[in-house]
Amino acid sequence: MSLVKYEIFSAVVEHGSLTKAAETLGLTQSGVSHALGSLEKEFGIQLLARSRSGIRLTVDGERVLKPMREMLSWQEQLQQEIAAIKGLEAGTVRLGTFTSVSVHWLPQMIKEFDRDYPGIEIKLIEGDYRDIEEGITDGSMDMGFLSLPARDGLDTLALKKDRMLCVLPAGHPLAGQPFLSLQQLQGEDFIIPKEGSDYDVRRILEEVIQRPRIKYETADDYAIIAMVEHGLGISILPELVLQGRDHHAAMVELEDGRYRTLAIAASSFKLLSPAARRFLDYIKRFMESRQP
Repeated sequence: MSLVKYEIFSAVVEHGSLTKAAETLGLTQSGVSHALGSLEKEFGIQLLARSRSGIRLTVDGERVLKPMREMLSWQEQLQQEIAAIKGLEAGTVRLGTFTSVSVHWLPQMIKEFDRDYPGIEIKLIEGDYRDIEEGITDGSMDMGFLSLPARDGLDTLALKKDRMLCVLPAGHPLAGQPFLSLQQLQGEDFIIPKEGSDYDVRRILEEVIQRPRIKYETADDYAIIAMVEHGLGISILPELVLQGRDHHAAMVELEDGRYRTLAIAASSFKLLSPAARRFLDYIKRFMESRQP
């Protein structure tokens, strides 16, 4: 059994490329290819299917990936515990995140954490809610930010109720209203986040508006704002996405006070590595400091 080979296999799956995995691990591409071949020979099964379009997991590869990553996670925890016994603070925290959290929350969290624990690396993995749920489940992420409700089986800690606001072109007839009901938006053209990148907007629309007219979908929140500014439709977006930027659009609160609940999630908070537990404390401290 070679955990180094497991790490190489996991990196190739994460990056979808031998070249990118080799660059990340500081190895040659031939070295990565040799390690994968050796691992497949050791197991007696094919783990990866290679073609001109790239690399993909085989069915057998999918079955062994999660236990491999669990073993790598336990190895990381063991190394961190040994470092803690020796009076050292070291390790890596693999954190799933998305744009608005990365922009508005993480810089201060990481700055304070890095000041106190310079030997612990925070590895940010960008994705949408679905990517983060899958990353936590398959062990490629220690923790991740997402919106509740989350996938069954994850431990979650609610952090903030983030208001949902209606975003309209500046000249829209409803732009001057102090509040808007969802019924007032019936018949409007909507520009919404792509399915999987955000469940909140779609859920709100489908609860109240029968067959909402969804004109455009994109995974980029700021592209949605730009499209609204150009009069291509209206949207509903979280306040965290909208804050701190100059927009040429109107933002109006929804009458029924809709919000999304942002949370931090893990497979098990009790089984987090020492480094991840320390960063979780900084997340809690940061959110407490922002309470009104």
